[in-house]
Amino acid sequence: MTLTLFLQNILNGLSVGSVYAIFALGYTLVFSILGIINFAHGAVFTLGAYFTYILMGGAFGFNGLLANLKLPLELPFALAVAISGTLSGLVCIAIERFAFRPLRRRGSDPLLTVVSSLGVAFVIVNSIQYLVGAETYTFPANTYGSLPAAVNFGTAENPIPIRTVQIIIFAVSAVILTGLTYWVNATKYGKAMQAVAEDPVTASLLGINTDRFIVFTFFASGFLGALAGTLVGSSVSIAGPYFGIGFGLKGLAVIVLGGLGSIPGAVVGGLAIGIVEAFVPGDFSAYKDAIAFGILFIMLLVRPQGLLGRSQVQKV
Repeated sequence: MTLTLFLQNILNGLSVGSVYAIFALGYTLVFSILGIINFAHGAVFTLGAYFTYILMGGAFGFNGLLANLKLPLELPFALAVAISGTLSGLVCIAIERFAFRPLRRRGSDPLLTVVSSLGVAFVIVNSIQYLVGAETYTFPANTYGSLPAAVNFGTAENPIPIRTVQIIIFAVSAVILTGLTYWVNATKYGKAMQAVAEDPVTASLLGINTDRFIVFTFFASGFLGALAGTLVGSSVSIAGPYFGIGFGLKGLAVIVLGGLGSIPGAVVGGLAIGIVEAFVPGDFSAYKDAIAFGILFIMLLVRPQGLLGRSQVQKV
């Protein structure tokens, strides 16, 4: 492998891994508060990509209840992403209200909540298919304005071309991840959320409105899922209603690799898997997922708590 190819793979891996990290953070936030995995997160990932697509002036195909729908507006990418994230966050609030809260208040087994979120995921995915069909949709060519298609990080003799969309993905991801980490660790509301995650009963006794923080956590999770879905959709395409299912499974691998409930762990796990996948030879590209989950299997054997996770102490 040449140095040029090595550097190109590193940059590509960082771009893909940063999207994995953003997506996995949605899982991590909910898990850190409730100790459960929201399996509807992959469906919200898909929903966010569709929201951004239609808000940017995209048109749906000839199938589905909303066949040939095209809104009479074409919002710029940044505004479309903000609205898409907000709408997806509201969908996650509804998921919390109707699929999680009733079971939580009854003290139901966490496994029932997992089953409930799986049911919600299938409802969302099948609703998308019913409304807009199963076609593949591509974002407009001018999604990122007049920026060049690629940027050369090398020289004229040894070019290292990286697609502009990948650079934007990495930059946006870095800003989001840095801001979220700062918010959680350095602000009053972030510390209150950590208190709710540590012990919701004690936090409630100390005057913290736990339900409000749980709702906010679901909103943030939905926003991050929509952002990740949009970034991936703008880089490749929206490959139908089941677009987010594969990323949902990959997100699980990321949070287990990094450490359940650990925000830095989600970042490290996402970047690690992204870089490993980037170095998979082209002839074996169909086995990237197998390699990712192979790494996960090894990690579970060697360090079950993940790279940055902590061993859970069981009190009796």
